[in-house]
Amino acid sequence: MSLLPILEFPDHRLRTVAAPVDAATLADPAFQRLLDDMFQTMYEAPGIGLAATQVDTHRRFMVIDVTEGREQPLVFINPVIRERSVDLRAHQEGCLSIPGIYADVTRADGIVVEALDRHGKPFELRTDGLLATCVQHEVDHLDGRLFIDHLSPLKRDRAIKKLEKLRKQGG
Repeated sequence: MSLLPILEFPDHRLRTVAAPVDAATLADPAFQRLLDDMFQTMYEAPGIGLAATQVDTHRRFMVIDVTEGREQPLVFINPVIRERSVDLRAHQEGCLSIPGIYADVTRADGIVVEALDRHGKPFELRTDGLLATCVQHEVDHLDGRLFIDHLSPLKRDRAIKKLEKLRKQGG
């Protein structure tokens, strides 16, 4: 396994809409290695989710593990959010592609997502709380969106200025 470089804002490639993963890709051993590399990269960063777009692979898949002990690694291939609850939840989000920046983002508290697992088996997951927030955040990446896109123009500008300041300070 190896660490992958993570694209950082304002890299235009983060705005690429990812293409679906096809059956031939699922069968390729290199794809399984890429998934393992993504988990290692996410854990080392450290983070709880990583979309393929963030590692300059513009296909619809992502890895997530919201557990403290890293015991529940989840792979979502071609994820589609089928339902969103009317109940909303504000959660402080950060992003490996926008390091050091955090902001409250309001999203659906509960979702139903359909996807394929790492072996191509379809599954449906009904979840809420942190995992629901993380799935929505990573699906946004696959659609070329970033969490700062959910902020008001004023808060987004402040976040970008703070990021620029952190970079100048070497942090």
